[in-house]
Amino acid sequence: FEITVVPADFPADEILKLNPKGIFLSNGPGDPAATHNYSGPIIKNIISQKNLPIFGICLGHQLLGLALGAQSKKMHHGHHGANHPVKELKSGKVMVTSMNHGFAIDSESLPKGTIETYKSLFDGSNCGIEVNDRPIFSVQFHPEASPGPMDADHLFQKFASSIE
Repeated sequence: FEITVVPADFPADEILKLNPKGIFLSNGPGDPAATHNYSGPIIKNIISQKNLPIFGICLGHQLLGLALGAQSKKMHHGHHGANHPVKELKSGKVMVTSMNHGFAIDSESLPKGTIETYKSLFDGSNCGIEVNDRPIFSVQFHPEASPGPMDADHLFQKFASSIE
């Protein structure tokens, strides 16, 4: 498939004119609330108009959570490094992941229909969400980390399978 990159403030109607088969919300720096001010309405608009697969990583995870109605919070100690154990709640599988963030989605604030999928084994913070009955999911960690842990590279296959 073809990949088209657009900036975070690209209008939803222009994104949808590109007829995407999926949306990838990438990582980036900073407080998700600041970026959410302009990207949140765009993400909400796309979710409300189309049943597109959406996959978010790191800041993209936080932006998706905010767009769905969850809250973010500044962490007392951020997660930085390539050795962060994360538990997949559905299977109980533990993965070693790479992370670099100082904010997290507050699991207590997840809206109805959005479930927590991954949790940090260091501090119990949220590390993943998924929307029930929609191909929309995100993770706080970096499944693309290389060199480093490759425990989570299956998430890219999950996303690719949902857009084929």
